[in-house]
Amino acid sequence: MSIKHWPTCERPREKLLSHGASHLSDAELLAIFLRTGCPGKSAVDLARDLLQRFGGLRGLLEAEQKLFCEARGLGQAKFAQLQAVLEMAKRHLAEQLVREHVFTNVDHVRSFLTAQLRHKGHEVFAALFLDNQHRLLQYRELFHGTIDGASVYPREVVKQVLQLNAAAVIFAHNHPSGVAEPSQADRHITQQLRDALALIDVRVLDHFVVGDGEITSFAERGWI
Repeated sequence: MSIKHWPTCERPREKLLSHGASHLSDAELLAIFLRTGCPGKSAVDLARDLLQRFGGLRGLLEAEQKLFCEARGLGQAKFAQLQAVLEMAKRHLAEQLVREHVFTNVDHVRSFLTAQLRHKGHEVFAALFLDNQHRLLQYRELFHGTIDGASVYPREVVKQVLQLNAAAVIFAHNHPSGVAEPSQADRHITQQLRDALALIDVRVLDHFVVGDGEITSFAERGWI
């Protein structure tokens, strides 16, 4: 049965407008994105099929273009639309950090870094460059590596700090394995970076390790 024949209170779009997006299931949210179903299936039915095929919402959102476009009901236009939505979400999180003192809401920092790094298939070392009020100047991905690690060069980090005239930094990198436990190498390079930046009076406020659904803070561990 087409969604337009459903009771108004059960239609995804009407439920969202009446109660908010948080009240919808993954399939209902995806159905609104799809807009239409296919012969014999409503948009919600098609959404359920897609979630099963990709192993859930995250699998669909992070699917490579070719795999995404091969699925029934999707295609190049939907892929472009989805990437635009995801990028807008990332930029919204960044704007929140620009407007406020970074540590006013550490959850915003965690959400931003998770959105930026969790889906990466290789290790990426990044930094949040902050002004003297600890507001965000810029986020930059500095070094890219393999699934096992990325080489980090303190000299290049110092160069970036001076270029942006940053007063403080927060480092972050992902673990493609999904385990957010920092390694000894992570702790060693963090200390090297702290020592290098201390020479130009720039503070390292934290270093986050992003895993699969979890994020570890060096500051919370007492390591910074």
